[in-house]
Amino acid sequence: MTKTGTIKMNNIELENRLNDFLKPHAIKDYCPNGLQVEGKTEIQKVITGVTACQALIDEAIAQKAQAILVHHGYFWRGEAAPLRGMKFKRIKSLIENGINLYAYHLPLDIHPDVGNNAQLAKRLDITLKGPLDKADPSCVAVWGELVNPMTAEAFSDLIEKQLSRAPLLIDAGSKGLIHRVGLCTGGGQDYIDMAAHSGMDAFISGEISERTPFSAREQGVHYYAAGHHATERYGIKALGEWLRDAHGLDVRFIDIDNPV
Repeated sequence: MTKTGTIKMNNIELENRLNDFLKPHAIKDYCPNGLQVEGKTEIQKVITGVTACQALIDEAIAQKAQAILVHHGYFWRGEAAPLRGMKFKRIKSLIENGINLYAYHLPLDIHPDVGNNAQLAKRLDITLKGPLDKADPSCVAVWGELVNPMTAEAFSDLIEKQLSRAPLLIDAGSKGLIHRVGLCTGGGQDYIDMAAHSGMDAFISGEISERTPFSAREQGVHYYAAGHHATERYGIKALGEWLRDAHGLDVRFIDIDNPV
């Protein structure tokens, strides 16, 4: 058996294996998924993290990694095209050090095993049942049932314990136990209306908008804003663990602090 961390893999082969596993072709996205910045052809060490910020790149350089694998990469739809300022510095750092950048956005959100939604549900003892929109199997938001139904306050405590971050709870006023929970990690706050229409007792996302509390209160759905970063750190970590266990690469997760 080959020892983990001794395997070397071609950078295009790594992209192909990630694509086979995550199936980015199956969903429309706001950015390119896969290899975004090409580096050295031979990869042995991979750094994973939520966002391809400068701090993560600097850590990859310090650890002499040949690749970075993230959830939030570059080249988002609608962003300015010129390579200037912060964007230039990041990409310059990657190119000068021969580091490949791989990014998977929505394909990582929805993956049934290592996905952000699946990993969050696992930590909160939610048994997933399917997409929140039953008519659309590709719906990013999902729903499930709590293994142990609990009050809104107790569920808030569980989220804080599992994510190491106190969520913002918008209490809908219902005193009954929470059974059915909708969730969409990151910026999924506008699925609150779909959650209400689907009969959810509660909905969890990362962010919150000014309009969200009114939707939650007026429709009787407890809303939990648990942090964009906090709700999405576990998918990329699980993807890296899969890459290590299935393919033997040296993979290390770096959690760059982000209060949002």
